Amino acid sequence: MKAIILAAGQGKRLLPYTEGKPKCLVEIEGRPILEWQILVLSSQGVKEIVVMVGYQAEKVRTFLEKFKDLSIRTIVNPDYETTDNLWTCWLATSEMNEDFILLNGDTLFEPRVLSKLLSSARPPATITINRKENYDEDDMKVIEEGGLLKHVGKKLDLARVNGESIGLLAFLKEGPQIFREILSEIVAENEAQRRWFLSAVDEMAQRHPVWICDITGLSWCEIDFPEDLEDGQRVVQKIKEDLYIK
Repeated sequence: MKAIILAAGQGKRLLPYTEGKPKCLVEIEGRPILEWQILVLSSQGVKEIVVMVGYQAEKVRTFLEKFKDLSIRTIVNPDYETTDNLWTCWLATSEMNEDFILLNGDTLFEPRVLSKLLSSARPPATITINRKENYDEDDMKVIEEGGLLKHVGKKLDLARVNGESIGLLAFLKEGPQIFREILSEIVAENEAQRRWFLSAVDEMAQRHPVWICDITGLSWCEIDFPEDLEDGQRVVQKIKEDLYIK
């Protein structure tokens, strides 16, 4: 299984922690976010990783040199300042030639989250969600019915919202080809540069089954703002316990 990590941005909302370094290299408990992601991925048997880079790309490449036992390569989005992560995702389509996991470069999760996704994922695609009582404006909200994704986006009818995407998906069998084709359609319509990749997943869900993996109750977080680093520490503590890291 291959993983593609979308980590091209600076993460300006996380300043001053991202001054001179990309968000994926911000440290929590002495290790960068990207390292915690790689440790969790490799613990679940994912040994081939593609990291999409942009801001301070050379710093990320230099950091990745330490992982000698894994197959890790990078692809650069040279337009990271003016594009969002759908464009970065489209630049990775050459790597979408087999089953793969796709994740945001600012999402942290305990190993059981990935284990549950890998054990329950169904083709062509499965999206990992969390449920809670209330959803805010910044949440990537989800509407699901009968175990299938109906819509994902930030501007959904709150009366119908019943989950949030954690930014972790699996594409299996025909899924990679379907997703590539949808990304290419969006790019051809000149709509890609300022869109989130999950808008392509929303489009996919209108044509094909996109299944739900519910990880409510397990530890995860998204690092967007300085106050999220405290949540990150909580998740990292769980990762350290599960992987016996001191």
